[in-house]
Amino acid sequence: MKDNTTFWSLFHQAPVVGILRGVPMDLVMKIAPVYLDAGFYTLEVTMNTPNAVEMISKLQKEFPGLNIGAGTVCSLSDLEQALNAGAQFVVTPVVNEQVIKSAVNQQVPIFPGGFTPTEIYHAWELGASAVKVFPATPLGVPYIKDLLGPLDKIKLLPTGGVSGSNIRAFFEAGAVGVGMGSALIPKEMLQQNDFKALEKHLKAIKTEISDFLK
Repeated sequence: MKDNTTFWSLFHQAPVVGILRGVPMDLVMKIAPVYLDAGFYTLEVTMNTPNAVEMISKLQKEFPGLNIGAGTVCSLSDLEQALNAGAQFVVTPVVNEQVIKSAVNQQVPIFPGGFTPTEIYHAWELGASAVKVFPATPLGVPYIKDLLGPLDKIKLLPTGGVSGSNIRAFFEAGAVGVGMGSALIPKEMLQQNDFKALEKHLKAIKTEISDFLK
């Protein structure tokens, strides 16, 4: 397990959580080095991906330069399996008090998912490292701006609907980071085994947020 100083140092160098959902192991192991070479450091494997536990374990052992975490953590059982596999951070789609409190007690960075101001504030009060605004697709960038009017102390990580064309706007609105799935790691590039195109695509997205990197 990485110490939190190392985790956050890597996260802030490229505050994007790349989400791997349903991607087979062989492709995941090809994505990871490209992701790292492109200057991204935080990867999430969702727990509803086949062989997710094995994948998390293998990634964190073979790519110590990456933050490897577990997403779609919906129960204490999910959390235990993820942490036993070596997950270095946790992401949830909902506000599950037990999961959040357990992660906080174990000093594991956790990004719980909330949508309404009440859910977001509740997750933050429980000790969230940042709150995943999910899904960000319906209301987009203006919603992040609106939330951060009264909730300006809360760190928000919009997920869903973030793309290369709007990622900069989310950071300008005050997001501390974003979560991205196929918009960051396009399925067609994986299907074509075009990892050179993937690296070029990743670097272009990082360029979009270069002004916000620490």
